[in-house]
Amino acid sequence: MAENLPSHIPVMRTEILNSFASVLADSDLAEIRYFDGTFGRGGHLKAILEADSRVTAVAFDQDPEAIIFGEKTYSEWVKNGRLKLFNLNFSDFEIERFGKFDLMLLDLGVSSPQLDQGHRGFSFYHDGPLDMRMNNESGATAADIVNNYSEDELIRIFKEYGEIFKSFRVVRAIVHDRKAKPFTTTRELAGLIERVDGWHKKGFHPATQYFMALRLEVNQELQAIENAFEKLVLGLRLKGRIAVLTFHSLEDRIIKNKMRSLEQLGFPVKRKVIVPSREEALQNPRARSAKLRVFEKGTKPEKRPGYFKDDEGDEDAEPTEPPNS
Repeated sequence: MAENLPSHIPVMRTEILNSFASVLADSDLAEIRYFDGTFGRGGHLKAILEADSRVTAVAFDQDPEAIIFGEKTYSEWVKNGRLKLFNLNFSDFEIERFGKFDLMLLDLGVSSPQLDQGHRGFSFYHDGPLDMRMNNESGATAADIVNNYSEDELIRIFKEYGEIFKSFRVVRAIVHDRKAKPFTTTRELAGLIERVDGWHKKGFHPATQYFMALRLEVNQELQAIENAFEKLVLGLRLKGRIAVLTFHSLEDRIIKNKMRSLEQLGFPVKRKVIVPSREEALQNPRARSAKLRVFEKGTKPEKRPGYFKDDEGDEDAEPTEPPNS
């Protein structure tokens, strides 16, 4: 493989590999097909391909920059046929075109490179155009929403997607200020929110939930999850598993409810949501809000499979820490 691979460490790498262990340990499988619906920079994919030489992968990402990165960085796997990359959203998955898989992964939300690059417009810490499109070649931008949505529409998206229940003062200020000059940069919008809302919690930028709400609206992320999850489960082979990594409560709630509603197709591998170890949360601040849920296609065995001790009690109680590996 390429020598100069990115230093980025994928969130909950160990827990995801543990969740896929039963499939990777199946000696009857001549080939293990893996679908990565959110390629990003390929951290999880790299770990899974390196875990077993039988694994071949199909990876989607709606961000053209991610696909260019993957074709260059993982060129050896692309050339030998172990990896096929597509500039698509995971909601574009079709069994008829791509076939069925033994393993699937969705790592939802914005990727670290997107946050770190000011020109993508996701971050209030890096000034850049108010964009927020994961596919920055098409669709409405965050600036389009901020400058054109009505007062009621802005209040709605901040409430539904940002869980901000008192956004009126900020929205009123946005509507007032955009009359004189449209918002074009992340710094302009973040500065307004800082001025109007103020800092209430140390280390938590007041624009955090506003930016998240705009990103979800721009990319229609929750709708993609709602529309795609059952289709992906149908794309699993018997005893195949899909793991979903989420970073806020709205995404996790959808995935939890979807897994419950598909009991005719399979079952959640764990009753409790899986969270990062304390060590990982301390080392990587972006992992702190991560939650992992895993679903297996097929009939639930009498004894629930799992990789963590003490799987009793409330479904969303904090699980014990994973074993070191």
